[in-house]
Amino acid sequence: MIEVLDVCKAYGTGNRVLRNLNITIQDGEFVFIMGRSGSGKTTLLRLLIKEEEPSSGEIIVNGMELQRMRRRQIPRYRRNFGIVFQDFRLLMDRNVFENVAFAQRVVGASSRGIRESVPEMLKLVGLSSKYKSLPQHLSGGEQQRVAIARALVNQPEILLADEPTGNLDHQNAVEIMDLLWDINQMGTTVVVVTHSQEIVDQMGGRVITLDRGQIISDEIRDGYVDEN
Repeated sequence: MIEVLDVCKAYGTGNRVLRNLNITIQDGEFVFIMGRSGSGKTTLLRLLIKEEEPSSGEIIVNGMELQRMRRRQIPRYRRNFGIVFQDFRLLMDRNVFENVAFAQRVVGASSRGIRESVPEMLKLVGLSSKYKSLPQHLSGGEQQRVAIARALVNQPEILLADEPTGNLDHQNAVEIMDLLWDINQMGTTVVVVTHSQEIVDQMGGRVITLDRGQIISDEIRDGYVDEN
């Protein structure tokens, strides 16, 4: 479970990016964080993975109080998360298999474990036949699928997706969101940051809307997410 309790974030200039934020996300939820550019969405994600610290308030993830976490504990804590970015952030000189395997090598997985886990992830995202391909030979949707496989290969409890469809056409965007929904149905908590009203309207589900660092709505919307 994720608890954001009365969190504020301000920078040295006095610019308050987040204002008295209160959010609770239960295990296994699928949640959209929506808002225009500058509303504080990405800052919230950075706080959750402890890339930044709140100016005040508390953040608790799976019972861990982030403010009390020691620096040496942060790398292990971050293994709770898989992260997907708008710009994919793939290693362009490595093929699909090696891009996904990289995440396992970082945590010291065995060669045998990598040989077993990576093909499973590529099958999940529909890229089994592309394992030897370099990223530049893939479509945008395929590159994002590689990024999702990499984010999931270490079996995180929470998947954070920051504008995952921002660089994709409509059809690829829908396919990626369907994939994230399927992943959620397998038990992973999924939090998607987006400014795409079209995607949110189509999928529905829980939508938390930010405006200038404040929550202006937290509601359940109709869509095919609610029909399952």
